[in-house]
Amino acid sequence: QVQLVESGGGLVQAGGSLRLSCAASRRILSPNSMGWYRQAPGKQRELVAAATSGGSTNYTDSVKGRFTISRDNAKNTVYLQMNSLKPEDTAVYYCSLRWANKDYWGQGTQVTVSS
Repeated sequence: QVQLVESGGGLVQAGGSLRLSCAASRRILSPNSMGWYRQAPGKQRELVAAATSGGSTNYTDSVKGRFTISRDNAKNTVYLQMNSLKPEDTAVYYCSLRWANKDYWGQGTQVTVSS
C-alpha cells in the first residue's frame, strides 16, 4: 500500500505562483507515473500534468507554458510549479500515482486564485 501526502496549496492572487509537493510513503519502483489532477466545483476531475519514471511529461493544454511538473525519484516526490495562475485554475488538486496496474490518490489540496 502507498500513501500520497500533498502540500503547498493555498490562496494566491491572479498572476502569482504556487508550488505543490506530493511525497509517497514508500519507495516506488519503475516503471510508474506520477501526476496531478484537479477538480473544480461542478466539473469533472481532469489531468493537469504527469511525469513518468522514465522522464516523459505531458500537460493539459490550458497549463502549458505556465505549469511545470518535476520529480525527485530518490525522495519519491513529485512537484507542480504553477506560475501565472488564473482564477480558472481554482480547484482541488490531487496527486496521483499509477504503479503496478494500481492507481493511488492523495487527499487533495485546495488552490484558490483570486482575481
